[in-house]
Amino acid sequence: MKLTFIGAAHEVTGSCHYLEACGKHILVDYGMEQGVNVFENADLPVEEALIDYVLLTHAHVDHSGMLPFLYARGFRGQIITTEATVDLCSIMLRDCAHIQIMEAEWKNRKAKRSAGNSLVEPLFTMEDADGAIRRLVPCPYESMIDLCEGIRVRFTDIGHLLGSASIEVWLTEGDVTKKIVFSGDIGNFNQPLIKDPSKTAEADYVVMESTYGDRLHTADRPDYITELTRILKETFDRGGNVVIPSFAVGRTQEMLYFLRQIKENDLVAGHEDFPVYVDSPLAVDATGIFHRNEETCFDEEAMELVRHGINPISFPGLRLAITSEESKAINFENTPKVIISASGMCEAGRIRHHLKHNLWRPECTVLFVGYQAVGTLGRALVEGIQEVKLFGETIEVRAKISTLPGLSGHADKNGLIDWIEGFQEKPRRVFVVHGEDSVCASFVECLTAEHGIKAYAPYSGTCFNLLTNKLEYEAEPIPVKHKARGVSDVFTRLLSAGQRLLGVIRKNEGCANKDLAKFADQINSLCDKWDRS
Repeated sequence: MKLTFIGAAHEVTGSCHYLEACGKHILVDYGMEQGVNVFENADLPVEEALIDYVLLTHAHVDHSGMLPFLYARGFRGQIITTEATVDLCSIMLRDCAHIQIMEAEWKNRKAKRSAGNSLVEPLFTMEDADGAIRRLVPCPYESMIDLCEGIRVRFTDIGHLLGSASIEVWLTEGDVTKKIVFSGDIGNFNQPLIKDPSKTAEADYVVMESTYGDRLHTADRPDYITELTRILKETFDRGGNVVIPSFAVGRTQEMLYFLRQIKENDLVAGHEDFPVYVDSPLAVDATGIFHRNEETCFDEEAMELVRHGINPISFPGLRLAITSEESKAINFENTPKVIISASGMCEAGRIRHHLKHNLWRPECTVLFVGYQAVGTLGRALVEGIQEVKLFGETIEVRAKISTLPGLSGHADKNGLIDWIEGFQEKPRRVFVVHGEDSVCASFVECLTAEHGIKAYAPYSGTCFNLLTNKLEYEAEPIPVKHKARGVSDVFTRLLSAGQRLLGVIRKNEGCANKDLAKFADQINSLCDKWDRS
């Protein structure tokens, strides 16, 4: 029984952990890195084609976004996750592929204008996304699942996103059983729409996130309605737009929940009929999925509205932009408006077009309502950058840059501590992940010194033996020197195909000699065709 840390080790994005137990190879999450990556991630200990299962905590791309790449490299196992996460991944993974394809096309257009630049291919394709989606297996909350001989799992609502879960994993080899809990992203308390995070009673080991492990949200629940109303009125009185970069899944639906209340009560005096545009096909699809999963995921406050026939996230004046023509038309409409668009960190998507049209206008407001990772355009704007480059054009930042304090899908330091202290007995060890470098270190110190919990923040590549309770390999941090983002060359694709072939060969060990001989002949025939020596 071994646990190896791959991604989100002293970093916030790219979550990925590897379990080897009971003769099986298991990943917990396989997420995409976003923003600046400080440290290099270790390679997976085995070829992708040998991975038997992926246990997925939730649909956000920093936890799920590399699943199509896993499929492209030969993975044909099962992706086990909650029912709502299956629904969300069915649209989000395709959106990831679309972004990869668009980015590759843009880079190739740019390369054609400069001599000597080679063409690139997407990191994965739409076919790879569809392949990963076909591997998804839905499971209800709180159901004990016999994954295979010696391995049982259970998903518990962790209150971070529709369908998000912590995952309990029981591993049994011989007469020894160990239990490890992966927290996923622990939700904030008193969020709109979804339930508060549930606690877990017992575990030998815990892998927990620490995104906000060094800070506190406001002591009392912020009055989001009053603050948002103030921002809207001040901006509309100036004749400007309120542009909200928002994660298409989760945060967009929360903003609609608040805006419905503001419009229902005519709180923005003089602008009661202001239009709200959701300019994200992904967000539109996700909103429909929220409706379909309301019975299992909505909190009591939202369900009370549903029982009275009220849609919690829809209202008069809500306009949905699906096509690119509809998106472009928004910025040629002069009425002061709210524009909600993805991506939430301004790294891709239609939001960048809206920033180009609104950042230079002092009457406008850009309102950030979610976490901004280091190195992202969103983080730069929040920190006060004076000008940005969008689509090859330098834009002066003259709009008012605001944030909605306290609006977070992540628990703060106190929330994290409350969750880990929910265990009836202290775990043998807590592994702190999914936080910036300094945050991981400070949260470990807090757990150890103030709460008597044996905690450790591993770097990528660290391997821990769950049977002996000892580190087998303690990795050192390796700073990133250069890492291409989002694309790979054709030769890398060929190498991936070779790795998949090797994985298939290994899975056929023990088959009939006649079949293995036929397989070998087919491979040799293919090699003869392409051998350039």
